[in-house]
Amino acid sequence: MDIINILFLFNFFLQLNILPSFGFLFDIDGVLVRGKTPIPAAKTAFQKLVNSQGQFLVPVVFVTNAGNCLRQKKADQLSHILGVPISQDQVMMSHSPLRMFKRYHEKCVLVSGQGPLLDIAQDLGFSQPITIETLREKYPLLDVVDHDRTPDISYPSAVELPKIEAVVLFGEPVRWETNLQLIIDVLLTSGYPGNPYHHENYPHIPVLACNMDLMWVAEAQSPRFGHGTFMVCLENIYKKITGKDLKYEALMGKPSELTYQYAEYLIRTQAAERQWKQPIQTLYAVGDNLMTDVYGANLYNRYLEEKNSRKGSKTQIQAKVAGGRGSAALSQDDEINNSWENELASAAATHCRSVLVCTGVYNPHTEAPLDTKESITETVFHGHRDFRFDPGLVEPDHIVPDVDAAVDLIFHLENFAPN
Repeated sequence: MDIINILFLFNFFLQLNILPSFGFLFDIDGVLVRGKTPIPAAKTAFQKLVNSQGQFLVPVVFVTNAGNCLRQKKADQLSHILGVPISQDQVMMSHSPLRMFKRYHEKCVLVSGQGPLLDIAQDLGFSQPITIETLREKYPLLDVVDHDRTPDISYPSAVELPKIEAVVLFGEPVRWETNLQLIIDVLLTSGYPGNPYHHENYPHIPVLACNMDLMWVAEAQSPRFGHGTFMVCLENIYKKITGKDLKYEALMGKPSELTYQYAEYLIRTQAAERQWKQPIQTLYAVGDNLMTDVYGANLYNRYLEEKNSRKGSKTQIQAKVAGGRGSAALSQDDEINNSWENELASAAATHCRSVLVCTGVYNPHTEAPLDTKESITETVFHGHRDFRFDPGLVEPDHIVPDVDAAVDLIFHLENFAPN
């Protein structure tokens, strides 16, 4: 080999990065699994992301809108599916940012969803959560849709419940009619569901909602209803009864900016624990849903670009809640304490790139064209009511067949060559 070729190869290897300056944000449903069935490309992809000791070569966070279990259980499931060890600190559920909402942790909150709700709420810091089932037992006359489930009122509960001061929607419940009825009861009685309705109590007590997905992909050929569909029902029932809009104190889960801010914090934490000195500059969000994964990543990218364009000025962390109670800013004296605010405000990333896979909700053969000249109806925009449709936010930076192709593409874009 002559000296010119040797110099060429030497320069080539100098350009390859062996320490990561980027991180992965992986969706789960539709990217790694369909329901409980693993997507074949997932295991192949993750073998490329770890070394021979099973340690990750780049920071990885799993950002899911699911919220029906604890992080450790999801980490165990992923470890089994992917064949690599996953820590609970790499898992971000839709409800994870609720850890920052300390203002509500000492209050009595009604929790809606399924799974171990009390365990989840307590793990997040809530000290007085109560479930819909507890409320139903205490007020047996409220839930009467299913005549076969009419509770025994011969011996009503003697336990007095405190005033409910907030409602936390973790995810879609099993019995929608029961949850819809009792949540409406709580909202229209200012937290005393046994009392008569008072429509003048507006705005109602705070509602914090996680996971806005209208639909999600399981084993069925077509997408299934998600928590976003339940929220549409709740919003429309409330408005039909009161003539007013249901207000959210905060919306969490993709595509909210708060979710990506928290995910970036987890990415930075991983990099620091591994003593990777190089700043994490680019986040790659790999997902299957235009209206959540792509919209959220692009929205966060817009936030990062605006933030970096005004560096030097103080950045305020906000949970974007259009139509919410005034400003939903998370200030030092309100929901987020000083340490959380500092952690989130110290975001170092400059870009968040969206990578769309074709193994889940997105189907390249059936998606409606994103033509801004055409009328975009509500049936086309599957995002939440409080998020404005912007065609530019649902255009992915990259489209690939599956998650394995996504990893290959990103390694190539980053000139990444791990040891």
